[in-house]
Amino acid sequence: MQQNNFVLTNSDFSDSNAPVRFSIITVVYNGESLLRGTIESVLNQTWPHFEYILIDGASKDNSLQIIQEYAKKMTHLKWISEPDKGLYDAMNKGLRMATGDFVQFLNAGDWLHSPDTLAKLAALNTPQTDVLYGDTLLVDETRTPHGLMSEMSTRTLPDPLHWRDYLAGMRVVHQSFIPRISLAPEYRLEAGLCADFDWCIEILKKSRTNVQLKEPITDYLMGGLSKKRHRQSLEERFKVMRRHFGLVPTILAHGWIVLRAGIHRLKRWGKERY
Repeated sequence: MQQNNFVLTNSDFSDSNAPVRFSIITVVYNGESLLRGTIESVLNQTWPHFEYILIDGASKDNSLQIIQEYAKKMTHLKWISEPDKGLYDAMNKGLRMATGDFVQFLNAGDWLHSPDTLAKLAALNTPQTDVLYGDTLLVDETRTPHGLMSEMSTRTLPDPLHWRDYLAGMRVVHQSFIPRISLAPEYRLEAGLCADFDWCIEILKKSRTNVQLKEPITDYLMGGLSKKRHRQSLEERFKVMRRHFGLVPTILAHGWIVLRAGIHRLKRWGKERY
C-alpha cells in the first residue's frame, strides 16, 4: 500500500464554533482521463474548510501520478493506493479516513457544480441539519450539459426529504447526497450495485433535518456502473427495498415505478431522457 503522510486528527474538528467542514472522497481506478477535472473542481472551491480523500485501487495508468502531483499543492489531501474488493470496499476505506462534519462522494468524472458549491452548502447548515442534498446536472464526456436529473428522469426531488421517499427508488443522486458523517455507516457490500441506495436509506432513517440546496450540487458524468448493468441493479434494488420496507409495499411500489416510468416517457416524448 502506498499512502501519503498527511494526517488530520479528530481534534481538528472538535470546536463547536468552528466552520462546518466537509470530507470529499473520490474513488478511482484507471481514471487518468477523468481525474484531473474532478480534482480541479474541488481545488477551486471558495470554501476552504474541507479535506479531500483520494482512494486509488492500484491503478495501472497514471492515476497515482496525478494524485501525487496534486498532493504537493493541496494541503488537506489524503490518499492511499492499494488493491480493493470493488467500488464500495474502496468507498468504505475513504469513510474510515474521513474526519469532517459532512461527507460527500465524488466519483472520477463528476465535478462539484460551481466554485461556491461548498460555501452555499455550508450556509444551509444548522446544528439540527443531518443531510444536505440537491439536484444534479447531467453532462457527457465533453462536459456538455444535457439537463437536470430531476427533469430528465423520474427522480423528482422531495422537499423535505424522508427515508420513505426511497420507496419510489433512488431520489437523490448519490454524489448530491451529503450526510453528517456521524450518521454514515459503512456500505453493506452484500447490497451489490445498490449499496449506495441502501446507505442513503439507513442515514435518512436516523436523520433529523434534511435541507435542499435549490441548485445543482454536482455535474454527473452520464453512464455509471448501475446504468450499464441495469437488470442486476433492478434486482438488487428490490432486495434493498424489501429489507427496509417489507415485501408487499415493495411489490406495490414497483407497480407505481413502472407506471411512473410510462408517464415520464409520455411527458418527455421527443425529448432526451435519462
